[in-house]
Amino acid sequence: MVEKAYKFRFYPTQSQENLLRRTLGCLRLIYNKALALRTTAWYENTERVGYAQTSAVLTSWKKQKHLDFLTQVSSVP
Repeated sequence: MVEKAYKFRFYPTQSQENLLRRTLGCLRLIYNKALALRTTAWYENTERVGYAQTSAVLTSWKKQKHLDFLTQVSSVP
C-alpha cells in the first residue's frame, strides 16, 4: 500500500489570521478547562467525566458572562 501526503501553503488575510488566532485561543482555553475538570473529578472523587458531561459543561461555560467570547468563534473545532 502506497501512502501519499499533500502539503498546502496558506497565506491568510489579516481578518482570517485574526479569526484563526481567536479560534485557536478559545480551543486552548476549553481544552485546558475540560482537562482540569476531568482531572479534579478523578483525583478528588474517583469519578469519570465522559464526553456527554464535558459537552454539557461547555454549553454552560458559553452562557457565563466572562466567557461570552466563546460564541464568537465556530463551534465545530
